[in-house]
Amino acid sequence: MLPTILTVDDEEMIRDLMVTALSREGYRCFQAGSAEEARSVLQNNKIDLAILDIMMPGLSGDDFLKELKVLSPETVVLMVTALSDTETAMKCIHLGAYDYILKPFDIDRVLLTIHNALEKQRLLAENREYQANLEKKVDEQTRQIRMAMEDLNLAYNHTLTALVRALDAREKETGSHSERVMTYTLLLGEAMGVPEKDLSVMARGALLHDIGKVGISDNILLKPAKLDEREWMEMMRHPQLGYEILSGIKFLKGPAEIVFAHHERFDGSGYPKGLSRSGIPLGARIFSLVDTLDAMTSDRPYRKALPFEAVTSEVRRCRGTQFDPEIVDIFLSIPRERWEVVGKRHFIVG
Repeated sequence: MLPTILTVDDEEMIRDLMVTALSREGYRCFQAGSAEEARSVLQNNKIDLAILDIMMPGLSGDDFLKELKVLSPETVVLMVTALSDTETAMKCIHLGAYDYILKPFDIDRVLLTIHNALEKQRLLAENREYQANLEKKVDEQTRQIRMAMEDLNLAYNHTLTALVRALDAREKETGSHSERVMTYTLLLGEAMGVPEKDLSVMARGALLHDIGKVGISDNILLKPAKLDEREWMEMMRHPQLGYEILSGIKFLKGPAEIVFAHHERFDGSGYPKGLSRSGIPLGARIFSLVDTLDAMTSDRPYRKALPFEAVTSEVRRCRGTQFDPEIVDIFLSIPRERWEVVGKRHFIVG
């Protein structure tokens, strides 16, 4: 489409001269004898370039320039001024005008200035369009990458869950102990206000807490009788073995820290390092408590599942020794029914 030019000047002869010259160059032309007439043209037409006379009766050209930049921000503006008023013309450039034309003007110079102004406008428009298209492409690629990462993350989670189910089956766990403690960890972590990204790490740490048992002999792991001292020392290696397995995998470095510390106790009497208090990762301190919940409310070869009330009693008894007191208080504030919902099971009521 041909560029559209509006000439605003109170002298009809100048307007006619400008329109004649511009039309000859192929431009579509409008003219106005005052700011009021120009306002009407701008409201009803797309104007690519406006030529404004500074000295006009009524609203002056420089005052109308401010209004024009609000009405049509994309319109390029050239100011027309006498030699004696170039200072005002320079102020107009600071207000957003592209350039100014001196009276009396050379029409060829005017045409060259218009050509340059419109070319600059075209290049700026192309650059804006390029930037907009680039942003759309970046947004689309980001969306695709995010979807791919979500798919990959889902695949990771499915793989980890399948592995853990195999481990639980090896120990003849019913209903997947590891998946339950993962959901319990999420419930307790959310109640504590743990950020989402940290919850994800804690959940994986809980799910994989016993991964190190792949390195423990079946003779020890599945022994129905009490372990002797040598066997118990071997069993106690599984947090370290789990850490060694996971810490070499970049996206599991965080969960590896929880796996390493999941048998530590708040008072420092746990293993493998005897960590205590805040020296134990928060995810491991949370896990220690929910692991007790699941262990006590599950059937074992040597006993039947215990009532939920037995768990709360044990948790209170071990507050400050085995368990972090602050975590105990939050644990006890969560109703039994919420634990049953996330664990997909019903506890015995004592």
